[in-house]
Amino acid sequence: MLMIKSRFIAPAVVASALVLGLTACSSPGVQRIDVNQEVALSDRWNDTDSRLVAEEMMADMLTFPWYSNFKVSHSGNPTVIVQSIRNKSHEHIPVDTFINDIKRSLLRAGTVDFVVGGAERDDVRDERTDQELNAAPGTAAEFGLEQGAGFALSGTINSIVDSNGEQRVTYYQVDLKLIDMTSNREVWNGQKKIKKLADKGFF
Repeated sequence: MLMIKSRFIAPAVVASALVLGLTACSSPGVQRIDVNQEVALSDRWNDTDSRLVAEEMMADMLTFPWYSNFKVSHSGNPTVIVQSIRNKSHEHIPVDTFINDIKRSLLRAGTVDFVVGGAERDDVRDERTDQELNAAPGTAAEFGLEQGAGFALSGTINSIVDSNGEQRVTYYQVDLKLIDMTSNREVWNGQKKIKKLADKGFF
């Protein structure tokens, strides 16, 4: 009887070990990867799209005549304020991340200066007021010395989606323009298009 039991127990033990082994191998995990490595888990707008579009469009902006004309007639860099970049696409796109990618691409190169606007500018002014009341003499930021913006950047992100049930094409179009705030002239107009083809398993 003992030998018979052992013959039946052995396969059960082996089967249990295999199940545990397979479970361990298939357990979800997390690994750190390079932030510049694209991981396309879907055909949606991602961080790589944001960074590459920002870098390419800003590089294009600096090739237009407005920039060389400014450098000839002025010392220092042109100052730009980002007025509004609106997401009109079919999905949620973190526009603030895209704006930061735009600013980083130019600030890193030292070619353009940016000034803040809107609520961020109001927060800075509130802080300046607080310093006027509470900061030690000689350390408070002065009023009336803000740098004015000579140019305003604005634009939109649009998308078109087409699908036949088996495949889907997602098309993004980013349009940006730069306005001379003194003359109200449009000195640059840029456009970047992205088209992604995804099989059914991706959507």
